[in-house]
Amino acid sequence: MSVVAAAELREVRLDAESLRAVTATLAARAPAHDADGSFPWPGIQAVHEAGLLTASVSERDGGRGLSARETVEIFSALGRGDPSVALITAMTVAQHAFQAASPTWPAELYAKALRESAERPTLLNAVRAEPELGAPARGGLPATTARRTADGWSVSGRKAFATGSEGLAYHLVWVVTDEPDRRVGHVIVPGDDPGVRVERTWDHLGMRASATHDVVYGDVRVPFENFTGAPVGTVPNNGVILGPSVLAVPALYVGVAQAALVAFAEYARERVPTSLGRPIATLERIQVVAGEARAQITQAELVLSAAAGRIDEGAPDAASLGVLKLLTSRGAISAVQGLVAAIGNPGLTRGLPFERHLRDVLCARPHPPQDDAALLAAGQALLLS
Repeated sequence: MSVVAAAELREVRLDAESLRAVTATLAARAPAHDADGSFPWPGIQAVHEAGLLTASVSERDGGRGLSARETVEIFSALGRGDPSVALITAMTVAQHAFQAASPTWPAELYAKALRESAERPTLLNAVRAEPELGAPARGGLPATTARRTADGWSVSGRKAFATGSEGLAYHLVWVVTDEPDRRVGHVIVPGDDPGVRVERTWDHLGMRASATHDVVYGDVRVPFENFTGAPVGTVPNNGVILGPSVLAVPALYVGVAQAALVAFAEYARERVPTSLGRPIATLERIQVVAGEARAQITQAELVLSAAAGRIDEGAPDAASLGVLKLLTSRGAISAVQGLVAAIGNPGLTRGLPFERHLRDVLCARPHPPQDDAALLAAGQALLLS
């Protein structure tokens, strides 16, 4: 077991009442963070206090591990509250899950990160995209370089779309080395290093509180053991780890659609036009819209549940998981779009939550695998295997 004892990590609270409380805490502040793009520290603190940031830490390192079904429950709940907080959380949970599946951190550094995680929110993320490169999932080598020095590495370069940037305790930076036989991989960089500079470039349609800014690394010095790489061309740019954490992002966007449906039901019961004299919830047209959204969301929930079952049984399928993301995001987006369209002008009014839910759920599309990549992989698996 790690030098960090299990008792030192936060207790993971996954009961329905605890998850509802976290959802409510996040939802109360989500509109304000969306409006000004501020970092959602209160929501992150609530997630930390519920033990969710370290829920995927392995038993080997003093944690409990996280099943796929639990992952879906957690991130649906967080997505219903504030999907920006959910996304930042998903990045941290994924890094602990990757460490559980295939340890790459120096033992002492990971133990230090876990000790810090027991005391306060300690956010992690793999920082990979670049302004020129785009998404690594599409191929290409990073321009960000790890230059060998006498006692370690010097990391320099600029990254884009670094979710959680302003709050990250550790950046896992995708780099290529300057060695004669170049290697590519992640180098672990402390977020508080003076050579790390966050540039607030994130001014997005949705997920506005996710702090997905650019980060500039200027001659950041780290020890040799902070880099684990492989020769260029021997590893995929965006290798898939078929564990429970792969369901976190799809689940959080389904959570957005669930929140929109709840808001729609409340609005329909309360909205009484003078020309009608009764709530619009009594109109068959509104009932059909609600039923259609419920059907689309239920379909997405069932897809998530089936995938979670396969993962927990030890039988994941990369091509199927790509299609899962496509199906759940399409269902969530279609449901919210239908609800907003039925409401009319109030659905696009900033004083109501619908336009925020719509903006947030549309952000499911850029997450890898994007639709064309998912369909290509599924088609190739069917036709070329």
